[in-house]
Amino acid sequence: MDRESSWAAIERQRLAIAGLLTELTPEEWAAPSLCAGWRVRDVAAHIALTPQPMPLRTLLAAGLRARGDYNRMIDRLTVAHAKHPVAELVSQIRDQAASRRLPGPTNYRNILFDIIVHGQDIAIPLGRTLTTEPAAVAAAATTAAGIGRPIWDAHRLDGLRLRATDIDWEFGAGREIRGPVLALLLLVTGRTALRHELTGDGTDFAIDRLTRSRRAPAPHERAANS
Repeated sequence: MDRESSWAAIERQRLAIAGLLTELTPEEWAAPSLCAGWRVRDVAAHIALTPQPMPLRTLLAAGLRARGDYNRMIDRLTVAHAKHPVAELVSQIRDQAASRRLPGPTNYRNILFDIIVHGQDIAIPLGRTLTTEPAAVAAAATTAAGIGRPIWDAHRLDGLRLRATDIDWEFGAGREIRGPVLALLLLVTGRTALRHELTGDGTDFAIDRLTRSRRAPAPHERAANS
Protein backbone atom coordinates (compact mmCIF):
# COMPACT_ATOMS: atom_id res chain seq x y z
CA MET A 1 0.00 0.00 0.00
CA ASP A 2 1.22 3.49 -0.77
CA ARG A 3 1.27 6.38 1.69
CA GLU A 4 -2.18 7.76 0.89
CA SER A 5 -3.99 4.43 1.03
CA SER A 6 -2.16 3.57 4.25
CA TRP A 7 -3.21 6.80 5.95
CA ALA A 8 -6.79 6.26 4.78
CA ALA A 9 -6.75 2.75 6.29
CA ILE A 10 -5.30 4.14 9.54
CA GLU A 11 -8.11 6.70 9.77
CA ARG A 12 -10.79 4.06 9.17
CA GLN A 13 -9.29 1.78 11.79
CA ARG A 14 -9.06 4.55 14.38
CA LEU A 15 -12.70 5.46 13.83
CA ALA A 16 -13.73 1.80 14.07
CA ILE A 17 -11.84 1.44 17.35
CA ALA A 18 -13.43 4.61 18.74
CA GLY A 19 -16.84 3.23 17.82
CA LEU A 20 -16.11 -0.06 19.55
CA LEU A 21 -14.84 1.67 22.68
CA THR A 22 -18.06 3.65 23.06
CA GLU A 23 -19.91 0.35 23.55
CA LEU A 24 -17.76 -0.95 26.40
CA THR A 25 -18.81 -1.39 30.00
CA PRO A 26 -16.57 -0.31 32.88
CA GLU A 27 -15.67 -3.97 33.39
CA GLU A 28 -14.60 -4.29 29.75
CA TRP A 29 -12.44 -1.17 29.97
CA ALA A 30 -10.63 -2.80 32.89
CA ALA A 31 -10.29 -6.21 31.20
CA PRO A 32 -6.87 -7.57 30.15
CA SER A 33 -6.01 -6.96 26.50
CA LEU A 34 -3.89 -9.14 24.24
CA CYS A 35 -1.02 -6.72 24.78
CA ALA A 36 0.87 -8.25 27.69
CA GLY A 37 0.52 -6.25 30.89
CA TRP A 38 -2.00 -3.77 29.48
CA ARG A 39 -5.71 -3.43 30.14
CA VAL A 40 -8.10 -2.46 27.36
CA ARG A 41 -7.95 1.04 28.86
CA ASP A 42 -4.16 1.13 28.50
CA VAL A 43 -4.32 0.08 24.85
CA ALA A 44 -6.89 2.79 24.18
CA ALA A 45 -4.59 5.31 25.87
CA HIS A 46 -1.69 4.21 23.67
CA ILE A 47 -3.81 4.64 20.54
CA ALA A 48 -4.94 8.08 21.74
CA LEU A 49 -1.34 9.13 22.44
CA THR A 50 0.07 8.13 19.04
CA PRO A 51 -1.09 11.24 17.11
CA GLN A 52 0.08 13.48 19.99
CA PRO A 53 3.88 13.61 19.64
CA MET A 54 5.59 14.63 22.85
CA PRO A 55 8.32 17.28 22.99
CA LEU A 56 11.80 15.85 22.60
CA ARG A 57 12.69 17.00 26.12
CA THR A 58 9.77 14.99 27.55
CA LEU A 59 10.78 11.88 25.62
CA LEU A 60 14.41 12.18 26.70
CA ALA A 61 13.38 12.52 30.32
CA ALA A 62 11.07 9.53 30.03
CA GLY A 63 13.85 7.52 28.39
CA LEU A 64 16.25 8.34 31.21
CA ARG A 65 13.69 7.33 33.84
CA ALA A 66 13.23 4.06 31.97
CA ARG A 67 17.03 3.55 31.94
CA GLY A 68 17.06 3.49 28.15
CA ASP A 69 14.54 0.65 27.89
CA TYR A 70 12.20 1.60 25.03
CA ASN A 71 9.41 -0.81 25.98
CA ARG A 72 9.51 0.32 29.61
CA MET A 73 9.31 3.96 28.52
CA ILE A 74 6.26 3.33 26.31
CA ASP A 75 4.60 1.40 29.13
CA ARG A 76 5.07 4.21 31.62
CA LEU A 77 3.86 6.94 29.26
CA THR A 78 0.84 4.86 28.31
CA VAL A 79 -0.20 3.97 31.85
CA ALA A 80 0.05 7.62 32.84
CA HIS A 81 -2.18 8.67 29.93
CA ALA A 82 -4.68 5.92 30.78
CA LYS A 83 -5.61 7.91 33.90
CA HIS A 84 -7.64 10.24 31.67
CA PRO A 85 -11.43 9.61 31.70
CA VAL A 86 -12.44 6.93 29.21
CA ALA A 87 -14.76 9.35 27.39
CA GLU A 88 -11.78 11.65 26.85
CA LEU A 89 -9.67 8.79 25.46
CA VAL A 90 -12.43 7.93 22.99
CA SER A 91 -12.77 11.57 21.94
CA GLN A 92 -9.02 11.86 21.40
CA ILE A 93 -8.99 8.78 19.16
CA ARG A 94 -12.01 9.92 17.15
CA ASP A 95 -11.01 13.59 16.86
CA GLN A 96 -7.50 12.73 15.71
CA ALA A 97 -8.42 9.83 13.44
CA ALA A 98 -7.22 11.69 10.35
CA SER A 99 -4.09 13.07 11.99
CA ARG A 100 -0.82 12.34 10.25
CA ARG A 101 1.41 13.49 13.06
CA LEU A 102 4.08 10.95 13.94
CA PRO A 103 5.67 10.23 17.32
CA GLY A 104 9.45 10.26 17.30
CA PRO A 105 11.47 8.43 14.63
CA THR A 106 8.65 6.44 13.05
CA ASN A 107 6.63 6.41 9.81
CA TYR A 108 3.17 5.68 8.47
CA ARG A 109 3.99 2.01 7.89
CA ASN A 110 4.67 1.53 11.59
CA ILE A 111 1.50 3.41 12.50
CA LEU A 112 -0.52 1.12 10.20
CA PHE A 113 0.62 -2.11 11.83
CA ASP A 114 0.39 -0.57 15.30
CA ILE A 115 -3.24 0.50 14.93
CA ILE A 116 -4.35 -2.81 13.37
CA VAL A 117 -2.68 -4.93 16.04
CA HIS A 118 -3.85 -2.81 18.95
CA GLY A 119 -7.39 -2.83 17.61
CA GLN A 120 -7.34 -6.61 17.84
CA ASP A 121 -5.71 -6.38 21.29
CA ILE A 122 -8.96 -4.76 22.40
CA ALA A 123 -11.53 -6.63 20.34
CA ILE A 124 -10.49 -10.27 20.57
CA PRO A 125 -10.37 -10.76 24.36
CA LEU A 126 -13.74 -9.02 24.66
CA GLY A 127 -15.31 -11.32 22.07
CA ARG A 128 -15.90 -8.38 19.72
CA THR A 129 -15.25 -8.16 16.01
CA LEU A 130 -13.23 -5.32 14.54
CA THR A 131 -13.18 -5.43 10.76
CA THR A 132 -9.80 -5.23 9.04
CA GLU A 133 -8.85 -4.87 5.38
CA PRO A 134 -6.70 -7.78 4.10
CA ALA A 135 -4.50 -5.50 1.96
CA ALA A 136 -3.82 -3.24 4.93
CA VAL A 137 -3.15 -6.21 7.18
CA ALA A 138 -0.72 -7.68 4.63
CA ALA A 139 1.17 -4.38 4.44
CA ALA A 140 1.21 -4.26 8.24
CA ALA A 141 2.52 -7.83 8.44
CA THR A 142 5.38 -7.03 6.07
CA THR A 143 6.40 -4.07 8.22
CA ALA A 144 6.06 -5.93 11.53
CA ALA A 145 8.02 -8.94 10.24
CA GLY A 146 10.96 -6.68 9.42
CA ILE A 147 11.15 -4.92 12.79
CA GLY A 148 13.85 -5.93 15.25
CA ARG A 149 15.40 -4.11 18.20
CA PRO A 150 14.39 -2.34 20.34
CA ILE A 151 10.95 -3.94 19.92
CA TRP A 152 11.66 -7.59 19.08
CA ASP A 153 14.47 -10.02 18.40
CA ALA A 154 15.63 -9.27 14.85
CA HIS A 155 16.14 -13.01 14.18
CA ARG A 156 12.80 -14.23 15.52
CA LEU A 157 11.53 -15.23 12.06
CA ASP A 158 14.70 -16.94 10.86
CA GLY A 159 13.92 -20.35 9.37
CA LEU A 160 10.19 -19.66 9.04
CA ARG A 161 7.98 -19.16 6.02
CA LEU A 162 4.67 -17.37 6.62
CA ARG A 163 2.01 -17.81 3.93
CA ALA A 164 -1.42 -16.19 3.98
CA THR A 165 -4.43 -18.21 2.84
CA ASP A 166 -6.78 -15.27 2.25
CA ILE A 167 -4.52 -12.93 0.25
CA ASP A 168 -1.38 -13.22 -1.85
CA TRP A 169 1.21 -12.63 0.88
CA GLU A 170 4.19 -14.53 2.19
CA PHE A 171 7.38 -13.83 4.09
CA GLY A 172 10.60 -15.70 4.75
CA ALA A 173 11.78 -19.23 4.06
CA GLY A 174 11.85 -22.45 6.06
CA ARG A 175 9.24 -24.22 8.17
CA GLU A 176 5.83 -23.16 6.93
CA ILE A 177 3.00 -21.49 8.80
CA ARG A 178 -0.27 -20.96 6.92
CA GLY A 179 -3.38 -19.02 7.86
CA PRO A 180 -5.33 -15.78 7.44
CA VAL A 181 -3.01 -12.81 7.20
CA LEU A 182 -4.47 -11.28 10.38
CA ALA A 183 -3.57 -14.41 12.35
CA LEU A 184 -0.06 -14.24 10.91
CA LEU A 185 0.29 -10.56 11.80
CA LEU A 186 -0.71 -11.25 15.38
CA LEU A 187 1.73 -14.15 15.55
CA VAL A 188 4.58 -12.00 14.23
CA THR A 189 3.85 -9.49 17.00
CA GLY A 190 3.88 -12.19 19.70
CA ARG A 191 0.14 -12.84 20.04
CA THR A 192 -1.36 -16.33 19.92
CA ALA A 193 -5.08 -15.51 20.18
CA LEU A 194 -5.72 -16.78 16.63
CA ARG A 195 -3.47 -19.84 16.96
CA HIS A 196 -6.42 -22.08 16.04
CA GLU A 197 -6.46 -20.52 12.56
CA LEU A 198 -2.84 -21.45 11.81
CA THR A 199 -1.47 -24.69 10.36
CA GLY A 200 1.90 -25.93 9.17
CA ASP A 201 4.97 -27.62 10.59
CA GLY A 202 6.45 -24.34 11.81
CA THR A 203 3.48 -23.23 13.90
CA ASP A 204 4.34 -24.65 17.32
CA PHE A 205 8.02 -23.81 16.89
CA ALA A 206 7.16 -20.21 15.94
CA ILE A 207 4.74 -19.73 18.82
CA ASP A 208 7.35 -20.82 21.32
CA ARG A 209 10.05 -18.60 19.85
CA LEU A 210 7.95 -15.51 19.14
CA THR A 211 6.16 -15.37 22.45
CA ARG A 212 9.48 -15.67 24.28
CA SER A 213 11.01 -12.85 22.22
CA ARG A 214 8.29 -10.38 23.12
CA ARG A 215 8.92 -8.40 26.27
CA ALA A 216 5.98 -7.71 28.58
CA PRO A 217 6.02 -4.84 31.10
CA ALA A 218 7.14 -6.20 34.45
CA PRO A 219 4.57 -6.22 37.28
CA HIS A 220 6.68 -3.87 39.43
CA GLU A 221 6.75 -1.34 36.59
CA ARG A 222 2.96 -1.34 36.36
CA ALA A 223 2.54 -1.07 40.12
CA ALA A 224 4.91 1.87 40.22
CA ASN A 225 2.93 3.76 37.60
CA SER A 226 -0.66 2.95 38.51
